[in-house]
Amino acid sequence: MSAIVYLNFDGVAEQAIDFYSEALNAIEVKKVKFKDFPQDPNYPLPENELNMIMESSVEFAGGEIMMSDILPSMKSVTGELVKGNNILISIVNDDKQALENYFSNLSVGGYVIMPLSNTPWSSCFGMLVDKFGVSWKFNSDADKFLNNVISNKQ
Repeated sequence: MSAIVYLNFDGVAEQAIDFYSEALNAIEVKKVKFKDFPQDPNYPLPENELNMIMESSVEFAGGEIMMSDILPSMKSVTGELVKGNNILISIVNDDKQALENYFSNLSVGGYVIMPLSNTPWSSCFGMLVDKFGVSWKFNSDADKFLNNVISNKQ
């Protein structure tokens, strides 16, 4: 299991990826844009959002940072990006029972943004804000998703 810092950006995630990659002497950089992922024809993303970062990771000696953009079309759900809510803790663990336990424990006194569920990008994904206002993201197979989408682009 690992706890990874996850940063949200307001349309500048790609610039942040480049900055952190250089500043931290990245070992490996992975990024997936929304256009790299099959779109729901019933809910297509606006053209300006397709080049935004859906998911990324910058691996460096001793750590990893994951990042994405908050879509303008989703701000009614996610809220506007303001300093303080642009950071969340991402728990990545293939043990779904462990994820369910962490999710349940951390949601006490807080609120669930997205219940744990099977999604196109993860077999167990969910989001919540704990009682202290800290945002958490749970993902059973984030690395598999990134690797799969990137390998299909090549």
